[in-house]
Amino acid sequence: MHHKPRLAFSQVFNMSFGFLGIQFGFALQNANVSRIFEKLGAEESKLAILWLAAPVTGLLVQPIIGYYSDRTWHPKLGRRRPFFLVGAILASIGLILMPNSSELWMAAGLLWLLDASINISMEPFRAFVGDLLPDEQRTSGFAMQSFFIGTGAVIASMLPYIFTNYFGVKNTAPEGEISDSVKWSFYLGALAFLGAVMYTVFTTKEYPPENLEQLKEENRKASVFSGLKESFQGIFQMPKTMLQLAVVQFFSWFALFAMWIYTTRAMTSHVYGTTDTTSALYNEGADWVGVCFAVYNGVAAVFALALPWLVKRTSRKLTHLFCLMAGGIGLISIYFISDPNMLLVSMIGVGIAWASILSIPYAMLAGSLPPERMGYFMGVFNFFIVIPQIVAAGILGFLLETFFDSSSIFALVIGGVSMILSGLFCLAVADGKKVKLPLEQ
Repeated sequence: MHHKPRLAFSQVFNMSFGFLGIQFGFALQNANVSRIFEKLGAEESKLAILWLAAPVTGLLVQPIIGYYSDRTWHPKLGRRRPFFLVGAILASIGLILMPNSSELWMAAGLLWLLDASINISMEPFRAFVGDLLPDEQRTSGFAMQSFFIGTGAVIASMLPYIFTNYFGVKNTAPEGEISDSVKWSFYLGALAFLGAVMYTVFTTKEYPPENLEQLKEENRKASVFSGLKESFQGIFQMPKTMLQLAVVQFFSWFALFAMWIYTTRAMTSHVYGTTDTTSALYNEGADWVGVCFAVYNGVAAVFALALPWLVKRTSRKLTHLFCLMAGGIGLISIYFISDPNMLLVSMIGVGIAWASILSIPYAMLAGSLPPERMGYFMGVFNFFIVIPQIVAAGILGFLLETFFDSSSIFALVIGGVSMILSGLFCLAVADGKKVKLPLEQ
């Protein structure tokens, strides 16, 4: 077994810095894609279907990239870094092209490219900590990644607002065109994505495999279908705790996807009182959505530090229940708000939930898995992030059109109810073995 020496703080910083760029791409996508779709003429009832690209590409790309990155070795770029680099180049191209879409079909196609590319970079990063750090340093590695995730999300989400209010960049555009504030945000995001990932690629070295010839043979036999087949078979081999957590994940990620798809439409129509995508008021509201998303990501980054304290004094189940209840109430409260500034209060609840969703289910899951199959089952667990998003994309438009007169604010209410249900289902999880949270010392 390869001995892993302790790494200096600067080395942990370097290997994690790429996450800053990846999160730029992810946050810009979440905060602005619905705005782009609407500017190009998307009907409210079709928004969810147009977003279907994101979860479907995750479902297909994640197991394939995970399977291949385990079996890759490049003499100069190593095992994971080739995927970081290819994904960053493709994602940067997608970020530049997306706000220049001239037709709705073009933007929808670019979402497939963008989301697939982000997954190509992001999936191998999950294994990077385990590859390079000894056991006693993995807490620091996860903490550093969480810091860059939060920082990248806050900055990227606010970019259209910053460009408009501090640099005087125009945030309105004629019908069928995307405003300059969004375009420049995506251009800067492309530069940040590629630059941050390149920094990690060129400042971090990977350990060579112990048996290079065996790795080459496994790589020769590897196929796209092998990765998909192995991952899907894992759904039928899940331990009891994992199966129970799958239900919790389903309802919490259904809620998150409802929020990402419909917040722009809900806030601009319900709080700002306009559906005219060419108006200054609509674009002011859409910029404020970015600020709201920055707030919930910032709250999540800070609140993550409090999670170990809460878990120690209650339990993982009760902590997760509390956090998901806060998130559910936050989403539902938007229905009752008319002052845009009060939306930031709602986002505090969402941020508390987001902090917990990113850590506690994984801590609960890790204690129920055999150590030798930890990575494999963690990959299978990702399906229960993707599947609820596919379901949300398939039914939310129908529910709004059939029961709520196509009023997007009710998508956030449905999401809030779903998040509360997720918390209640958490109480049924068999959470036995104590496993430390990423930030727990």
